[in-house]
Amino acid sequence: MDTDVIILGGGLVGATLALALDAHGMTSIVVDPADPAVMLAPGFDGRASAIASASGRMLDAIGIGATLGGQGCAIRHIRVSDGLAPGKLDFRPADGDGALGTMYENKLLRRALFDAATAATQVDLRMRTRAIDVVRGPAGVTATLDSGATITAPLLIAAEGRHSPTRETAGIPVARWQYDHAAIVGAFHHEHSHEDVAYEIFYPAGPFALLPLPDDEIGHRSAIVWSVKGADGPAMMKLGDRAFLAEASKRMGGFLGELTAPSPRASYPLGFHHAARITAERLVLVGDAAHGIHPIAGQGLNLGLRDVATLAEVLVEGKRLGLDLGDPALLDRYQRWRGLDTFMVAAATDTLTRLFGIPGKTASAVRRFGIAAVDRLPPLKDRFMAEARGESGTLPKLLQGLLV
Repeated sequence: MDTDVIILGGGLVGATLALALDAHGMTSIVVDPADPAVMLAPGFDGRASAIASASGRMLDAIGIGATLGGQGCAIRHIRVSDGLAPGKLDFRPADGDGALGTMYENKLLRRALFDAATAATQVDLRMRTRAIDVVRGPAGVTATLDSGATITAPLLIAAEGRHSPTRETAGIPVARWQYDHAAIVGAFHHEHSHEDVAYEIFYPAGPFALLPLPDDEIGHRSAIVWSVKGADGPAMMKLGDRAFLAEASKRMGGFLGELTAPSPRASYPLGFHHAARITAERLVLVGDAAHGIHPIAGQGLNLGLRDVATLAEVLVEGKRLGLDLGDPALLDRYQRWRGLDTFMVAAATDTLTRLFGIPGKTASAVRRFGIAAVDRLPPLKDRFMAEARGESGTLPKLLQGLLV
């Protein structure tokens, strides 16, 4: 065999998996059609991700955390509210417990992972390349690339995103639906410091998430993920900067003062999908190829990173035992370990999206009552905070900050 695993997709999840395997002496060939010059272009591209504390420990363990050091903004407090009405739910760790997570611009994550994968001795990164034919069989996986090369491995990993062609070719059923929401993503500067607080403000049209970013030469800034009615998305994108900031300020109630210097904005439709299974013959799905959820709780990327930590542990231990990395029993361990967690998180985010989308004063009053009740119940709050940190369930070693 040419390599231990073939990874189709070198994005945030695929590259992290390759580096996690490299940290344990395992080899991978990563195939991705993207052009690095485009993928790594300078400038804020409107996207930022909350890396939960458990995911951050994995990045530290595989050597990426040091590269990112000082470039993110800690999330030390999360405040949830139903619009701007009275009542809120505060998630604030006890002194000494550390931050709930860290916000990073996606371009910083992409650059750190790309540079590390390029330098890694056990990672063969093949950008601007496609697999034009893949054959999975009892003896292994053979992929023919558009470069003319043929590569082989005992296992194929699809990290191609929500429209994974490998998943479709494998005939894996997917439950999917679209929400009547479009997400507007971007960033802006504001007069007052965010004080490392992330805000989730729920409106019937969709949640307005305000996420802390590090200060820059202009001043204080935050990223937003603003869910609006699908029909309103194009109009929101056409607004001039001044009008857009005025609308954002209304949603925020002006608590961060004057808004200025917005970044370019991007928009994308929101949907849900969940693969009926995440393994097939000599095939594993990770990240958005396996599941896609509403960004209501900021858990999408972290779900993919939990896939990475779990799969890395399963494969590393399997190789140490001398097992075929495509062995059905090995893949079934990954399926059982990840299947329930991804389903529960997906179901919870879908339920929250629908619950907070119910219009009317009565529905709002019920939500505010629930928010206030949870705020007064420390054990329940602790459970939610553990979920936000990515620390619920049986944690793979990498999420504990340990190599396997």
